[in-house]
Amino acid sequence: RAGYFNKQQLKYHCIPDNWPGYPLDLFTFPEHYSGDLDCVYIPHGVIMDRTERLARNIMDDLGDRDIVVLCVLKGGYQFCSDLVERIKVLSCNSSKSLLMRVDFIRLKSYLNDRSTQDLQIIGAESLSVLIDTGKTMKTLLTHVRAFKPNMIRVAGGGLLVKRVPNSSGCLPDYVGFEIPNRFVVGYALDYNEYFRDLNCVISAGGAFWVV
Repeated sequence: RAGYFNKQQLKYHCIPDNWPGYPLDLFTFPEHYSGDLDCVYIPHGVIMDRTERLARNIMDDLGDRDIVVLCVLKGGYQFCSDLVERIKVLSCNSSKSLLMRVDFIRLKSYLNDRSTQDLQIIGAESLSVLIDTGKTMKTLLTHVRAFKPNMIRVAGGGLLVKRVPNSSGCLPDYVGFEIPNRFVVGYALDYNEYFRDLNCVISAGGAFWVV
């Protein structure tokens, strides 16, 4: 089972809708994005600290089981890389030995900043299915369950989970941050392949907020 934990059981940082972020002049970012950014939303150091906490939670839950990490490309690669690296460090420094293998799958459900009606799963046998807001993960889990793994655990969609009014109720088992319902780029998430190199960005009124 995966992704159906009661929201009250999950521990994550909730970012309110009115969070103003941090001034840009407190941080550095690529000059070519200067006209597109509004404020820093979640500093990179906070993301790293939160990722380490999630790695500890995963170690506590999985113990010495061997696991296959399925990285969802392209938006999930940075979070997956950082999370796996921290799990490796914790494993080396503990009595638990966690053998990991990392595989990759690619999903595409956005055109520009809008979710489309088709979810493409690329990396195994390609397929398209009808989706609506909040059902991408549910669809992917159905695909993964076809391989009959012993256990499935989900580390929330590239670290972040959105508050959406018509959510399917399918929540990850490990969530870094809950954020307002805005289109997110940066920290490997993109806008038509742009902004992946930022630590995270949120679109608001035509501007972008770095995270």
